Amino acid sequence: MPSHHTNGPKYGKAAGRSVESALKREKNGTLKSSNGTKVKSRKQAIAIGLSEARSKGAKVPDKPES
Repeated sequence: MPSHHTNGPKYGKAAGRSVESALKREKNGTLKSSNGTKVKSRKQAIAIGLSEARSKGAKVPDKPES
């Protein structure tokens, strides 16, 4: 039977709550990016939620180097 555990990044509960909040704000149309435009992408909303969690000190892996 296959295991359901992955070796991907580990996020804390606070990070999950922050992302959930960002997704709700995106759905309501109140989430804005840094330049003030409304966020329309789910991926962008998740990235903003993780960034907010990072700034609050939540357990979030470092940003990937590009």
